[in-house]
Amino acid sequence: MRFFSDNAAPVCPQVLAALGEVNILDTAYDGDRWSQQLDGRFSELFGTEVRAFWVATGTAANSLALAALCPPHGGVVCHKEAHIHVDECGAPEFYTHGAKLMAVGGPGAKLTPDAISGVIDGIRDDVHQVQPHAISITQATEYGLVYSPAEVAVIGALARARGLGLHMDGARFANAVAHLGCAPADVTWKAGVDVLSFGFVKNGGMSAEALIFFKPELAGATHYRRKRAGLLSSKGRYAAAQILAMLESDLWLANARAANAGAQLLARAAGERLVYPVEANELFLRVTAEEAAGLRALGFDFYDWGVGEARLVVSWDQAEEAIRPLAEAIAGL
Repeated sequence: MRFFSDNAAPVCPQVLAALGEVNILDTAYDGDRWSQQLDGRFSELFGTEVRAFWVATGTAANSLALAALCPPHGGVVCHKEAHIHVDECGAPEFYTHGAKLMAVGGPGAKLTPDAISGVIDGIRDDVHQVQPHAISITQATEYGLVYSPAEVAVIGALARARGLGLHMDGARFANAVAHLGCAPADVTWKAGVDVLSFGFVKNGGMSAEALIFFKPELAGATHYRRKRAGLLSSKGRYAAAQILAMLESDLWLANARAANAGAQLLARAAGERLVYPVEANELFLRVTAEEAAGLRALGFDFYDWGVGEARLVVSWDQAEEAIRPLAEAIAGL
């Protein structure tokens, strides 16, 4: 009955099993045999050489990524509703030691080349103004919309032409790839992405996310930044094991497909109430306060999203029989 957030979903059985398997004496920090597999495993997944780091949270992954792309005196172009701008309590600015977030608008929390150019074209190349150093996009966006490989490639081309780094906040990267049906490479490094925050916690993980550098040379100082930030766990094998378990047999993709399918079931029931197309596992519906109260009276839990809207999120573990009652209740409004 809970459609509040996929952050609250249970942990995959495979992840819990993996934690038991690594519960033995081994090397500390990230020198263990599981952490040492991450570079190779992600290089295989993306079809190119990468550097991969485990971190505990998506906020840490995003912030360390931006610290690698942007100096303290620089700026990061992002959407005004991006998670890094609205929901990370200034962590990107903290980890970059003061870099400015240069927020712009756009429907569905998507950035466009025109919007990006609009904010950076007017910046003078002089010491009195913050110079952009990076662009950050969210996949899927805060409104559940997915950037196609072509859309990312256009932004990637703009970033290269302007000498900017491109970061992708992939908190729901798995849901986006499941929707697109493409190879992970097609919507990341092949489209110009330099650094990816690969989310696992929302998709069945417990306490580990991945930070992926498609340009390994960018990762050089991240070991030190992670330690300095207090994010270097002494028993890193537990984080690495979670990620490896999710990558095994493409469990990350299977879980995302299940969540997306559940969201589509609700989308069909919602019809014209949908504020945005449903492309991942989030839905945004037009509902009155009375209708929202009626759904809650039936036991359903979800976010109010501004005035007259609600956000519903389907998790990887919610089977059709658990979702159908909500679909029927929405259809009956």
